[in-house]
Amino acid sequence: MAGRIKDEDIALVRERTPIADVIGEYLQLRNAGGGSLKGLCPFHDEKSPSFNVTPSKNLYYCFGCGEGGDTISFVQRMESLSFAEAVETLARQIGVTLRYEEGGRSTARHDSGKRQRLLDAHRAAAEFYSEQLLSPGAVTARRFLDERGFNRVHAERFGLGYAPAGWENLTAHLRRKGFTDQELVEGGLATQGRRGAYDRFRNRLLWPIREVTGEVVGFGARKLSSDEDGPKYLNSPESPIFHKGRLLYGLDLAKRDISREGKAVVVEGYTDVMACHDAGVTTAVATCGTSFGEDHIKILRRMLLGRTNQGGKVIFTFDGDKAGQKAAVRAFAEEHGLTSETYVAVQPDGLDPCDLRLQHGAQAVVDLVENPPPLYEFMIRNVMEGYDLSTAEGRIAALDAAAPVVASIRNEGVRLDYGKNLDRWLGLMDEAFVLRRVKQHMRGPRGRGPAPRPHSARPVPTPDAGEAPYDLGDPSVQRERQALKIAVQYPWLAVGFDAFTEEDFTVPQHRAVLKLITERGGVAAAHDPAAWVNSLREAAPNDTQRDFLTRLAVEQLEFYGELDEHYARQILGTVKTHSINRRESNLKSRLSRIDAVSQAEEHNRVFTELMALQQQKRALQEERASGM
Repeated sequence: MAGRIKDEDIALVRERTPIADVIGEYLQLRNAGGGSLKGLCPFHDEKSPSFNVTPSKNLYYCFGCGEGGDTISFVQRMESLSFAEAVETLARQIGVTLRYEEGGRSTARHDSGKRQRLLDAHRAAAEFYSEQLLSPGAVTARRFLDERGFNRVHAERFGLGYAPAGWENLTAHLRRKGFTDQELVEGGLATQGRRGAYDRFRNRLLWPIREVTGEVVGFGARKLSSDEDGPKYLNSPESPIFHKGRLLYGLDLAKRDISREGKAVVVEGYTDVMACHDAGVTTAVATCGTSFGEDHIKILRRMLLGRTNQGGKVIFTFDGDKAGQKAAVRAFAEEHGLTSETYVAVQPDGLDPCDLRLQHGAQAVVDLVENPPPLYEFMIRNVMEGYDLSTAEGRIAALDAAAPVVASIRNEGVRLDYGKNLDRWLGLMDEAFVLRRVKQHMRGPRGRGPAPRPHSARPVPTPDAGEAPYDLGDPSVQRERQALKIAVQYPWLAVGFDAFTEEDFTVPQHRAVLKLITERGGVAAAHDPAAWVNSLREAAPNDTQRDFLTRLAVEQLEFYGELDEHYARQILGTVKTHSINRRESNLKSRLSRIDAVSQAEEHNRVFTELMALQQQKRALQEERASGM
């Protein structure tokens, strides 16, 4: 087996993979000023963006949870990969051939890791299924598509395929390509039987399910014959690469338009996604055989982040039957995790987007999602429909049923507005009475105050805290931090930094960074700024210090105008001056405690040290005054 990837190839991958492009595949980034970008952190739940990306340094850092690193570490974390697997993934995307060290020589690596093997197998499977859709045996599959208004162009756009009716068509094909039965079973492409592995999908129309990056990680399969056993729809099982709770079908195609339009349409089926996209609703996505849940919310929130930090618009489309109403209830339960405006589009005659397009044309699909009612209104009216509003008893019963729905709205202003609407919809004409009823439902058991809210996770401490106190309100800490940021971000302007000693810094975290910079040859050795930051991070002895360095590398400097050598000198000089003042104060205090007669030698030594320090201080002041 080949050894580690050559350092120069790793550096090449870093250089050729712009971090904004890579991270932009997973979340929406907005301009944060100063050459930085910001978005919602994919590593912890937040409603205001604290995740910063600095393209000039190819680094990211979250000021909320402390996660940071470069392009490689981001892919590692997002895809649960090893370092080598992340490098290989990025290298494949940009067309870089990696070389590996083995026995003192370079060689090409053939073992790409388990995850990559599974992705390769799925890519080969998707190609095989796509070819089979044009075969004579796929006539039923093609008829299914034709009956729903889809043709070959649609099939190619979404990568549709057909699984032949035999037991080992795909399995035999992939074996010939070098994949093992164990890999096929683990990836969910095959099932283990008593006589060996056999195809999981047989005589089914297939939709490849892709990650947001476009890589095929699983399949959704529709049964074509009612005489055959098995469920109507069969999805890939959970595997190292397929996690249906974290996937949205069609997101790879819809992500750009979702971010641009600030709107996402959530439908229920694969053909609904196809119908929406064909009709021009290109922000449509669907869950993959599971209900819409918390992880889906996080994905959409990252995609929908707008310039005003509002979450955009999410429109759920559900069938008009009872199952569709239950789906709406589930969506309502999850809605509180969305910072978006949430709406529900239900066709009165119960048609889903696919059937709606087929029977009434593409414009009907556009109209369906054009002006849908808000989810809150849909839920309140849905509850009210079960009561006879023509009688006083029915109106009061409807009020008691709908009031808890209104009470569950967290935003006070929105809750008040819907309380007033509820009075109008019921026809009671007594807003105060309705609002009192709503308020009663906001209390916990027996009216003893507000109902308890879900326990929120404890904030993750930032790497700044380390093992020693770190007070960002301390002016000395602020000054030193500025100096370190200059040394890390603008080493060519950090003239005089290499003369600093540990005595010049007041906290252990800063002394550790100084030591690291000194060991790397000082700022004088920073010939390539981008490589300089990476070399410091790689040389960091632990994750805490590495995270701290990343933070220093992406934090903006607190100054006005453009940083130049003069201003950098001022910052570094201020740190040095305060350091001298501290030492001067300590020496004077020490000198006052020494007896000049009985401890003459010690007194003279400290006095000489104090004079040298004061001379150094005067020289520094003269240098700063001259503008050197």
